[in-house]
Amino acid sequence: MLRALTSALRLPRPRRPLEARGCAANLAAANREIQVCALAGPDQGITEILMNRPSARNALGNVFVSELLEALAQLREDRQVRVLIFRSGVKGVFCAGADLKEREQMSEAEVGVFVQRLRGLMNEIAFPAPTIAAMDGFALGGGLELALACDLRVAASSAVMGLIETTRGLLPGAGGTQRLPRCLGVALAKELIFTGRRLSGAQAQALGLVNHAVAQNEEGNAAYHRARALAQEILPQAPTAVRLGKVAIDRGTEVDIASGMAIEGICYAQNIPTRDRLEGMAAFREKRPPRFVGE
Repeated sequence: MLRALTSALRLPRPRRPLEARGCAANLAAANREIQVCALAGPDQGITEILMNRPSARNALGNVFVSELLEALAQLREDRQVRVLIFRSGVKGVFCAGADLKEREQMSEAEVGVFVQRLRGLMNEIAFPAPTIAAMDGFALGGGLELALACDLRVAASSAVMGLIETTRGLLPGAGGTQRLPRCLGVALAKELIFTGRRLSGAQAQALGLVNHAVAQNEEGNAAYHRARALAQEILPQAPTAVRLGKVAIDRGTEVDIASGMAIEGICYAQNIPTRDRLEGMAAFREKRPPRFVGE
């Protein structure tokens, strides 16, 4: 527990940016199933992961998973990333879940290895900076599990989501049986998993499964725009304090209240010597907006 917490509390180090950080299209990036875009101007600090596998509705295949793991590994300690948005480049779908056609060709042993990779992927999405899933379409099975691994979820009201694995003779295997109860409570999570029920974005918001549900627009990207607006609300806040707050919540909810309070205390102590805390105090005293730098 202490080792895991210490690892989580390490502050980010500068890292060479991803080759595809810019938003300008290039042939190499266009051919990838996972594309990374760092926004500029007033949105600087927001990085987007674009899932772009139209031939399989962003299904979680081997190449898709490998490229997403690679992108997350390179972004993980990049100090420039203050908010990470997961979005789809395929209209009408966020992520259709496991690639069952690909899985049919696997042996039982290969399936076991691949599911372990999926679990590892969902753990990697537990990123140091806040993460937001912009669900503008179908998010089924592993697609919803991917969204559940994010801190915040925004959905179009017409989006369709559900852990539908039991309708395919399976059960959620990438963290859904653990994350959904933490989100909705045990009884409701069991009901949704046992029945394989599908929910609209509006129904999901009513249950507390998503933070916001918005009416879809003609372009089919209303959830993305709301997710981006949410990211813009996070951007001005002190990056280190936000990251440590995330650690305190994530680690604290895994233990009893006394242990959780101890974790909060450790996080608070880590934040005390930061330049941003001093800047926040100075800005308050001088009645001006703070200028946080993430140090």
